[in-house]
Amino acid sequence: MPAKSFIAQLRTRPEKRADLIALQCELKQLVFTHEPDVLVYELFQSDQDPDLFQVIATFRDEAAYEKHMQIDFHDRLVPGILACVAEDMQLDFYQSLS
Repeated sequence: MPAKSFIAQLRTRPEKRADLIALQCELKQLVFTHEPDVLVYELFQSDQDPDLFQVIATFRDEAAYEKHMQIDFHDRLVPGILACVAEDMQLDFYQSLS
């Protein structure tokens, strides 16, 4: 079964930028500590626009993605992340071909 990935684009409100970064960094640390089937979880900030972020995540399979979406710290942190954004998050899914 191919790995499942997503790329999420988030534009934060400038006054909430530090909060978004802190919450995403906490989420990343917890993912790598508690979800061994998450192969990649990275937060990127644009060089040209400091309020624009990309989150890239790759899960071993669909089951790993579903576990991630149900895990307790995801439910605790994501509402705070979404409260920082200035517009709807753009979320696109991909599958590994290699």
